Parts: sequence; C-alpha cells; structure tokens
Amino acid sequence: MKFFLDTADLVQIEEAASWGAVAGVTTNPSLYARIGGKLADFPAHIARICALIDGPVSAEAMGLTRDALIREGRELAGIAPNVVVKIPTMVEGLAATRALANEGIRVNMTLCFTVPQAILAARSGARYVSPFVGRFDDSSEDGIEHLANIVRSLENYDFADTGVNGERIEVIAASIRSAQHVTQAALIGADIATVPFSVLKKCVEHPLTTNGLAAFQEDWKKVDNA
Repeated sequence: MKFFLDTADLVQIEEAASWGAVAGVTTNPSLYARIGGKLADFPAHIARICALIDGPVSAEAMGLTRDALIREGRELAGIAPNVVVKIPTMVEGLAATRALANEGIRVNMTLCFTVPQAILAARSGARYVSPFVGRFDDSSEDGIEHLANIVRSLENYDFADTGVNGERIEVIAASIRSAQHVTQAALIGADIATVPFSVLKKCVEHPLTTNGLAAFQEDWKKVDNA
C-alpha cells in the first residue's frame, strides 16, 4: 500500500517527503483554507507542492456543472504533469471525468461512499477513487466495511480499458483518522491511504519502539569504553 499525505501544508509535505515514504499528496478546499490560502495563489501553491513530491498531487475542481468541471480540470492539469484533478462523485462529475479521461487527464473521484458510485467512477475513466472512511464512522456506520466492499467490487472487474493509458483504477482510502484505519485499509487491500501528517507520524511511533530505544541508550552507557 502506498501513502499519500492529505494536506496543503508545504512544511509538512517537505518533511514527510524527506522520509522517502510518501508517494503523493491529496488536497481539498478545506485543507487549503486551513493554511490561510488565497484563491489567487492557489495555482502557484499547487505548483510548489508538485515540485516537492515526485508523484500524483490531487487538486480539486470546484465547478458544479460538467462544463465548469472540464474547464477547471484542464486548467489544473496544466499546472504540472503530476497534477490529478479531483472531481466529486455526481452525475456532472462522471460526465466531466469521461471527457477529461478522453483527453489523457487523470481524475481522482472524491466523496465516494458506495459500491455503485465506485463502479460508475471506474466506468467513467477515473484513475483513482476515494472512499471516505472517517465520515462513515462519524455517522455511526462502519467506514472500513464500506471500504472493503468497494475494494472487493473493483477487483471483480478489469477497468483498465476505460481509464487513461490503460491504467488500472486505484482505491485511495480517504478520511483516515488513525493508524488503526491505516492497518485495516492495508489488510483490506486498498492501494493507497491518504493520511494527515499527524496520522503519518503515529504510523511510525509505537511505545515498545520508544521504550526499547531508551533501554538501548541506557545499556550503551554501561558499555566499557576503555
């Protein structure tokens, strides 16, 4: 399973990239607003992210009609070769995804919650589909079960002929809230987990590792250096 970083924070992205474990970045309007981003600066900000990450960078189109989504998608894709256009899972989004895929532009269909939505995204030519795990949990449903159903359903079919350059659609486990979510997504077989920086750090940490390192340090002080 690959890790994407779910943020618009350049400092976090640069730090995570230095670990060598991050294969891409996903952003959304909420994440950009959280860092105090300005609308006029958005294309330049995405370009800076693309320069930090040697992998796909998802940037969201905000139109509500297919024409607006297609226009924005082309503009976003023109920022850098590794931009992936995020489009919401809806009728107008499916139409825009098909048009953009026909032009060789990769799409990440976001706000996906059901198996039929995921299959329709794949049929429309999406390169990625992003089921939201944590938002199901917020409404007292099992987000991991929904993710598992989507992964299993897409594995039943070969959608390579519908996508860009014959690439297989990949499932991005999104709205990840914990290292346990990451573990479950990996066991299910999700292709990618996109995680906040705080969760990525928790994936590295474990009390037994911390305690073991402290014990090694203490024992090393006892070694005779004569």
